[in-house]
Parts: sequence; structure tokens; C-alpha cells
Amino acid sequence: MSPNGIISISILVFLSCVLIINQWFFPVGCSGVGAEGDSRTVLQVRLRCTQGSVQWVYPGQALRVVLEPNLSHARSTTVCIKPSRTFRGASVYLERAGELELLMADGARPEQVFCFWADGPQRPAIYLQVSPQSGISRPTVGFRYELMGNMTASTLGHTSCRPCNDTELLMAICSSDFVVRGFIKNVSHDPVRKTSLVEVSRGRLYWQRSRVFEQEVGTVGTSRSVSSWHGHIHTLLQCHVKPGGGEFLFTGSEHFGEAWLGCAPRFKDFLSVYRTARAARRNSCDFPLD
Repeated sequence: MSPNGIISISILVFLSCVLIINQWFFPVGCSGVGAEGDSRTVLQVRLRCTQGSVQWVYPGQALRVVLEPNLSHARSTTVCIKPSRTFRGASVYLERAGELELLMADGARPEQVFCFWADGPQRPAIYLQVSPQSGISRPTVGFRYELMGNMTASTLGHTSCRPCNDTELLMAICSSDFVVRGFIKNVSHDPVRKTSLVEVSRGRLYWQRSRVFEQEVGTVGTSRSVSSWHGHIHTLLQCHVKPGGGEFLFTGSEHFGEAWLGCAPRFKDFLSVYRTARAARRNSCDFPLD
């Protein structure tokens, strides 16, 4: 233990390495689950992955998480954190240059995403402080974080609600975290989070980064079974998304296990744009048309 009562642990995890470090912290990949044994100490952890999660079981006084992702290929970089849905009994601070800035007070809505710059001579740290008056005997405090380039919390969805132009659409099918073709089954709105949720059904999945969309198997008649994909996509409430008929091509990004809408043209319109670009050899990548 250091003289100022801080236990310091450095977590250097690359690729699929797994480290087990004493009884306090058990990181798996870029995620960690820890239990602190001395409530009088401040546990300090350094994480160098570009994304991951921290779960603090039976928290003591405070936890200091220093985020040190590899920024060698980024000029300006933003780190965003999202407290877990069950986050309670603690407050979240951003520590920079020795100063603490309150991000989320105990009892606040944990669904909000907080973003801050990660470049500069001093790495930012997330400081979790347990509330002594919380009255919670066995809380679990945690959050997820992601390195998001120059993105901010307000740009997790599409930067504007306007439709994508042809150039943006052709780039989206090549660089998006997910590309799926399907129908809008339902649209629900959350005025608290200021988001809308688009339910996509009867979809064909071209690719996805993680498991945002799940495969469903149904039957046609009595003999033939068919499979399709189903999932939900988030977008900003201000975009006023409504259910529409016809088939769409959905593209977008994934953040904190959620799909966020990027370009979403009608599939027939996309086909026209793509075929024209391919004929002129202006397509950025090949897209399956079967």
C-alpha cells in the first residue's frame, strides 16, 4: 500500500490476454470485476484498452480509474462513459489536473452518457466515491467506457436528422458497425433519454460488429423453415422517426451494446444508388445484391 493509502494496480491488457491480480481486482479482457477488502483505502486502477467495463463489488471508500488508451493514432480523442443501470450508492467525478468535476450525483439517472477529452499531458481519471448515507449494504457500482475519436455524447446518433446523400450512403455500407435490411415493425419514444427506438423485423443481416441483431427462425407452411434477423436501433427523438411501409437498409454504429442509426434509405433507393455507382466504378466496396 502506498503511504497515502492508495492501492495502485496497472492493468495492461492487449488482444485476448487475461490477468488475475490479487483479491481485489479480477480483469477479464478489458473488463474488470473487483471487490475491495479495506473500506479505508482508495483503490486505483489503470486501464489501457480502448473500451471496457468496470464493476466494483462491495465498494469501500473510493475507486480511482485512470484511463490510458493508446492514442498514438488519434489527434483529438474523446472517451465516453456510461454508468450501469443498477448504479446506486455512489457519485461519479472526472478528475483532471488534480481537480474533481461532478459528472453524476448519487441518485441521478444512470442512463446518461458522459464524454470528455482524453488527450493532453495528464490522463483523465474517473473517481467513484461511495455515499456514506446511501444505506446500501451490498452495492455494486460500475460503468462502461469507449474510446470514440472526436465524437461527443450529443453525436452518438447521426449528427443530423437529414437523409444521407449518395456519397455518405456508399461510405456507410462499407464502414458502419452494422448493415441490415429489414422492415420497421414498431417505433417507441423515450422523452427522458430523448431517444426513439426503432424495432426492425424480417431482416437480412449483412454484417454487425457484435450481437445487436439476433436471428429468428420461423416456418412457412408445414415444411420449410426460414430465418430472419430482429433487433432495435436507437436514434434521436428530435428526428421524429415514424413507422413506414416498405423495406429499408439500416446502417449505423454500435456504442455500449446499443445500435445507433446512421443512414436508412429505402432498399429500392439504395439499389439504384449502388448500381449507378458500381457502373461508374465509384463504389467504395462491393455489396452483395443477391
